[in-house]
Amino acid sequence: MKKIFLMALLLVSMVLAGCGGDSGSSSGSDENKKIVIGLDDEYPPMGFRDENNQIVGFDVDLAKEAAKRLGSEVEFKAIDWNSKEAELKSGRIDILWNGLDITPERQENMLFSDPYMDNRQIVFVRAGENFGIQSENDLADKNVGTQSGSTAEAYIMGNDSLLGSLNEFKTYGDYISAFMDLENGRIDVLVCDEIVGLYNISKQEGKFEALNVTVGPTSEFGIAFAKENTELRVKVQKVFDEMVTDGTAAKISEQWFGTNLIKAKN
Repeated sequence: MKKIFLMALLLVSMVLAGCGGDSGSSSGSDENKKIVIGLDDEYPPMGFRDENNQIVGFDVDLAKEAAKRLGSEVEFKAIDWNSKEAELKSGRIDILWNGLDITPERQENMLFSDPYMDNRQIVFVRAGENFGIQSENDLADKNVGTQSGSTAEAYIMGNDSLLGSLNEFKTYGDYISAFMDLENGRIDVLVCDEIVGLYNISKQEGKFEALNVTVGPTSEFGIAFAKENTELRVKVQKVFDEMVTDGTAAKISEQWFGTNLIKAKN
């Protein structure tokens, strides 16, 4: 009887220990699930590789802080920016956080956060060669470039009058290549996100000039999620709002741009 009692007691202890272990593991997995963020890793200052091949950037710093507040590990995954919607829909990434403009077309396939920055598409030229450009209509007969998959590409391709007036329209996999072609004279004009373009030319002083010429409407940056992933969107929005309220987001902006470009909460 004593042996039977001891065996029964041991069995009950094992069952209880097993239940406790399973419960703790499951809870940790749900709360601390790794968040995979897709980005273009050649898109300074939003996301790019530094001299040590580490992914850094303004949006990267914002995302790291948000993940920290969520208690989640975060992975930054370089993707083909042309395939960003497919990457999100497939579940290979959880979030797009990389200077992504909110557009009606993208809203049909993705779920967006509240906008956190304003963004214009403006004109960049070689220093001293502005061709007298004062509006987008003055792009006529010019060789114009932009990044493939960008808001600028969508706007120009959707504007038959503007597109038809150009001598040539070229798209690039990233803005680094586009600025190289601008420098080498393969294109006359580059249409680029204002924030991204100004950062690029600040690193190459004297080579390029930014013109105060807007191409298309002013847009807003947002964080994108899969259409059905409302739970993650709510969680990220909550901690990002906290970052705006307590000044953390402004501090990160000031570190990268020297000023606070974060939109205030209404």
